[in-house]
Amino acid sequence: MNREELLNSIKTKFKGSIKEYFDKSEKRVYIEVDPKDIKEVVKYLFVDLEARFNTASGMDTRFHIEILYHFTIERLNLLISIRVKLNRDKPKIDSITPVIKGAEWIEREMHELIGIDFIGHPNLERLLLAEDWPEGVCPLRKDYKEWDKDAIRDRGI
Repeated sequence: MNREELLNSIKTKFKGSIKEYFDKSEKRVYIEVDPKDIKEVVKYLFVDLEARFNTASGMDTRFHIEILYHFTIERLNLLISIRVKLNRDKPKIDSITPVIKGAEWIEREMHELIGIDFIGHPNLERLLLAEDWPEGVCPLRKDYKEWDKDAIRDRGI
């Protein structure tokens, strides 16, 4: 399957799920999908198209919480990023760990630092933050406020 056939197969299979499609370059494509369809899209990429899952990245944009799932089709030297936008007040989405076991830690990280609830995740326990860090205080959220008056935290400023 060449690049055009592969991308057309994604567009055809998920035409009802795709909200936006951006073919940035020969090596990079962004596809925004409906969050309810993330497991099916990921399964198609990972299992059927044999894409390699690189990682996922989450971000608070002030308007929504965004996740980008990054996949590489190595034989085509193509990076496909699947974007989902979640409700900022209660961000939740199905976990992709039932499809890709290697996504377990990155989902735990996004849960802890941004506050995304990954439904069906096998172990959403703390990964990075200190044990005394308050539950529900997410340091990578735009509305984060320092909770420890005595803390000196380097914010890279």
